[in-house]
Amino acid sequence: MKVAEMNWRDVEAAAARDLRCILPIGSTEQHAQLSVCVDMILAEKVAADAAEPLGIPVFPVMPFGLAPYFTAYPGTISLRVETLLAVMRDVVASVRRSGFRQVLIVNGHGGNNPVGALAQELMAEYPEMSIKFHNWWNAPQTWARIQSIDATGSHANWMENFPWTRLAHAPAPEGEKPGVDMAMMRASSPAQARSLLGDGSFGGPWQRSEEDMQAIWKVGVSETRAALEGPWPAPQHG
Repeated sequence: MKVAEMNWRDVEAAAARDLRCILPIGSTEQHAQLSVCVDMILAEKVAADAAEPLGIPVFPVMPFGLAPYFTAYPGTISLRVETLLAVMRDVVASVRRSGFRQVLIVNGHGGNNPVGALAQELMAEYPEMSIKFHNWWNAPQTWARIQSIDATGSHANWMENFPWTRLAHAPAPEGEKPGVDMAMMRASSPAQARSLLGDGSFGGPWQRSEEDMQAIWKVGVSETRAALEGPWPAPQHG
C-alpha cells in the first residue's frame, strides 16, 4: 500500500503490526524517447506491485539520484554523492522513528549503488534494523530473464520500454541502434557523452513485444516480493 493513501495513524498502525516497509529510489534523467522519470516510475511501481498483497507500506519514491554523466541533456537532475547519501540517511532515520525496523530499498537506477554501502553503515549504527538494497532489474532472476530475451538490454533501450514509461507523443524508432562504446562514454565529460550517445540510448532495439516486457515485469515483481517476504534477521533491541 502506498503511504500517499495513508494518514499518520494508518502508518503508526502499520508499523505496530509489521516491521517492514519499502523505500523506492530512482532518478530523473534522459532516457532517449522515453520519460525522463523512467527510473523512478519503475522503482515505485515494482515496489507497489510487490507490496500490495502483503499490505506493506511503500513510501514515496526518491525521484533524484546520481546521474552526472547525463547532465548535458535537459531535464536530467543529478545530486552529489554526499547529498543523496545524506538524504537517504535522514529518510532511514525517519522510518526508524516511525517504528519500522526492516527496510527494503528498491532501487531503479544503477548510479545509486552507493546507497547500498550506506545501508551497511546504517545497520552498524542502528543494530536493531535490517536494511536490504535491491536493484530490482539486476536481481538474479530478473536479470536472467532479461538476458534470455535479449542480451542487449540496457539504459533507455527496449529493457526500459514499458507501457508505463512510454510517451504517447514520442514513439520508439524502428529497428535497432548500433552499440555504444561504453568505455569511451565512461571516460567522457557530459557534453562528450551526449555527442557520443545522440538520443541517449546505449544501443540495441528501442522496443520489444508486450509479451516480452510483461514476462520481465512478472519476474521483477515476484523477486522484489521475495526480498520483502524475507527471510529477515531476528530483530534486536536498540
